[in-house]
Amino acid sequence: MSTDSAAPGGAHTTERAGTVEEERRVTTLELFFDLVFVFTVTQLTVLFAHDFSLPSLARVGLIFAVLFWMYGGFAHLTNQVPPDRPRRRLSLMVAMCGFLLCALAVPTAFADGGVPFGLGYLLVTLVHSLMYGEAHGRSVVWFATPNLLCALSVLAAGFFDGAPAWALWVLALVFQFSTQLIVRFAGTAPEVAEETVSGQLGGMSAAHLVERHGLLLLIVFGESVIAIGIGVQGMPLTAGLIGGAFLALAIASALWWMYFVRDEGRAERALAAADGPERFRLSMLAYYYFFVPVLIGVAVFAAGVKKALGHLGDPLAGGPALALAGGVGLYLAGDMAFRKVLRIGTVRYRAAALAGVLATAAAGHRLNGAAELAALLAVLVAALVAETRWSRQLP
Repeated sequence: MSTDSAAPGGAHTTERAGTVEEERRVTTLELFFDLVFVFTVTQLTVLFAHDFSLPSLARVGLIFAVLFWMYGGFAHLTNQVPPDRPRRRLSLMVAMCGFLLCALAVPTAFADGGVPFGLGYLLVTLVHSLMYGEAHGRSVVWFATPNLLCALSVLAAGFFDGAPAWALWVLALVFQFSTQLIVRFAGTAPEVAEETVSGQLGGMSAAHLVERHGLLLLIVFGESVIAIGIGVQGMPLTAGLIGGAFLALAIASALWWMYFVRDEGRAERALAAADGPERFRLSMLAYYYFFVPVLIGVAVFAAGVKKALGHLGDPLAGGPALALAGGVGLYLAGDMAFRKVLRIGTVRYRAAALAGVLATAAAGHRLNGAAELAALLAVLVAALVAETRWSRQLP
């Protein structure tokens, strides 16, 4: 049983099982921070739209995984260390400069821009570690050390080409993925367990974490709308082109519906019901590992839209056709895993939609872009209708 009450400063508190938990809300500075971070997503969309190939997709995945790791780090940071004083606000603004440098270097991160990208990422990581250290002292070493090793690997990759550069990027991911294991191992030590896990990462506000990532996803959806504008730029606004733009927007709206109408509120309740290390574990799985394909999926879909709108009446090349279907497919796959780990709903209809979505690439390649967009929308709407009917049959 829980009850809500107002708290000073616009926050809310939730009483649960004899405890009171403050539910912080996202500040305007955090939203500003997110807008700068999303510029990196825009740059990744541009990068992939210029080269629809598996190596290009691999580069996009590596760059985004590294960047989103530190975005998640700042989401956890401001969850526990709110930017409510000048020094913290200025520190976040410095980190924004680091993300901006990374974004500017994204198109050449595996070439001449590797070193600037690495320097920007190192700056972001240092600010994160220092801000956490301000609030939590020496225990910051458990996650600051692997984060800094990750940043140094990315920076080192900028000095190499080919296989050595790829190897250093993969090593950076190894350091990332080891962080959670190191933190959990540290939490088993009696002398640091309360300080490291329960007192810090396990004490996150579920409401703030869910709201922060929801706002990020909403901003990324804006990238798909921008892609529509870029795709029709310089072209006469015929009825067919307008119809294609509406189809692309309708697909983005269906994806929005799947998360914000179906999943967001349930995710917040699931995290709020978990305590200590379990909340940290669930937040890592749901809002990092499984949110990566959700966000990349929107970016890949946006890249496909840019190309498809210029060829609505013609068969699409393999790259754009796969980008449209694959982007939506990545989103669905990530969303299904998100639902499974939080236990917030059935995945059967979205699994069927995933199979149908991947099949639509053939429509775009053999028929035209308009046919693929229409098929994608039909599959998503059918899944949403089926879910609605299923939920109404529940007791």
